Amino acid sequence: MSLSLLLPLLLLLLLVSLQAGSSEACNPKTDFGIKQPESLSAPKRGSICISFSYFHCWDLATDPRLSVALRRTQFHGETIYNSTGPFIHEDYKNRIALDLNGQNSGTLCISNLRKEDENRYFFRVQVRTLRDGWHLWQSIPGTKLTITDAAQMTTEGPTTTTLVAVTTITKDMSMETVVRVALPIAVFKTAILGLVACLWWKRSKVQLHSQPPLGPSAMGSSHRVANDLSSQSCRKELDFSTSSSKTPKMTKPGLA
Repeated sequence: MSLSLLLPLLLLLLLVSLQAGSSEACNPKTDFGIKQPESLSAPKRGSICISFSYFHCWDLATDPRLSVALRRTQFHGETIYNSTGPFIHEDYKNRIALDLNGQNSGTLCISNLRKEDENRYFFRVQVRTLRDGWHLWQSIPGTKLTITDAAQMTTEGPTTTTLVAVTTITKDMSMETVVRVALPIAVFKTAILGLVACLWWKRSKVQLHSQPPLGPSAMGSSHRVANDLSSQSCRKELDFSTSSSKTPKMTKPGLA
């Protein structure tokens, strides 16, 4: 198959696979979650900032009315902060603040830490979508906060990702979804490799046919050059031996 026919075929195959994969790459029923650190530690009377980010597949309303809340102790534990209102628990008055970084992430900081603040904290997010109404989901493992007595640097554990709703706990994406996402990437890489191989083969073929053969005249020229070099070398050796034979002998002083 010629290169002019192979290239359009590869591009068509790539376009079809991308369209098939993109239609199933995001499932609003399962593809949402919250990421936050697994564990943190900070000294007593110090400060701590718990970072979080969230993702989803819904189209948000013009005014999504984002609401971020924080619970402590357990998944259905007591709410200590809610950006709607706003609400701050009595134990955290004048010590807690939320800072949103755009639409999908933020940090919640607690200052003047006490030993009683050592707990597990769970973020919860609520948004209004364009066609599906309100949606609310929450982290499952949360973040374990440890308060130390000695002053030391804040440490952060690995970040965990959870896919969870308040009333329904979901699992990771199904294998079918993963395959549909990975298929367009594999097809794209295969198409690129095939195109590169065809270009290399055609270029090497053109170079092979365009190289002229070594004719008799070229071979004769190379033989003449080799003979000339050999003759010059012999003449140099002869001149050197002749000059060596004419060199006078040196006598030691006082023996002449």
